[in-house]
Amino acid sequence: MITKISPKKQSWQKQLADGISDPKALLQCLALDPQLAGLRAHEQFKTRVPHCFVARMQPGNINDPLLRQVLPVDKELDPMPGFSHDPLAEAQANPSPGLLHKYHGRVLLTLTSHCAINCRFCFRRHFPYAENHAQGKHWAAILSYIQKDSSIKEVIFSGGDPLLVSDQQLNKLCMQIAEISHIKTLRIHTRLPIVLPDRITPALIKLLAELPLRCVLVIHCNHSNEIDQHVIQAMRALQSAHITLLNQSVLLKGVNDNADALIHLSETLFDCGVLPYYLHLLDKVQGAAHFDIEEAQAKKLHQQMQAALPGYLVPKMVREAAQALSKLIVPS
Repeated sequence: MITKISPKKQSWQKQLADGISDPKALLQCLALDPQLAGLRAHEQFKTRVPHCFVARMQPGNINDPLLRQVLPVDKELDPMPGFSHDPLAEAQANPSPGLLHKYHGRVLLTLTSHCAINCRFCFRRHFPYAENHAQGKHWAAILSYIQKDSSIKEVIFSGGDPLLVSDQQLNKLCMQIAEISHIKTLRIHTRLPIVLPDRITPALIKLLAELPLRCVLVIHCNHSNEIDQHVIQAMRALQSAHITLLNQSVLLKGVNDNADALIHLSETLFDCGVLPYYLHLLDKVQGAAHFDIEEAQAKKLHQQMQAALPGYLVPKMVREAAQALSKLIVPS
């Protein structure tokens, strides 16, 4: 039986459209000096954040861990050695527009160029989405590519955020993928259950629960303050529909770079039915260097998590490397 979600006053589409796109307005909402916004950085990578996510931030705190993830700062424009526009060399693993094939047995499809929230550390902040997404004229070529390679067992929807696609279109894409006999699993990477939980409607849950494929939803949450009662309600509704829920986080300076924050995040996720999956070291994308922490510190934090948590609540600490055959485990 699927848990019912109580109706909200605004549709998720209306909440999305009404999101904050002005960094000065964002700071004003939090009783902070609007002059602290990095307007030049905003022009390069636009600010975007839903009001319901802003509501979880602490007014008057410029160091709020949620605010830090979305507030543009002009240091993003400083060139940094070792940081690039395509840190994972995805351009070299892009056999068809909208399709990335980096790892054996699975392919990733970028369904849309849009997100409900623009995270300042996003490794695809420079990705050429305009001509590199899976829908429209490229879809037939993508299906053909997957059909011809029987080693592919899993399709991953990414983006942008794939849950910004309408239910009707999402169902059409999913059913066409399901017709390929060697595909067994559909994995959806999404931030929407966290930043816009009203997107998790009964209709969407029914769509995912009735797919003729295993469905895995990988959410992206970096701090326990991102999880409020609406998020918990959405997670439990998905769980009640027997959808596998995993979380991946990015280790970010000033956001979650202390053991207490990471431990509390794992415990809070588990309380609402989500298993910690990956803890990523920062992908070295140009514009995100101010979030980077030393690997030695990351290893120490992971060791502290291992000492405090049962093994199933300790995410694997990983990094991605260009042309690597898989994510690389970072030994602690």
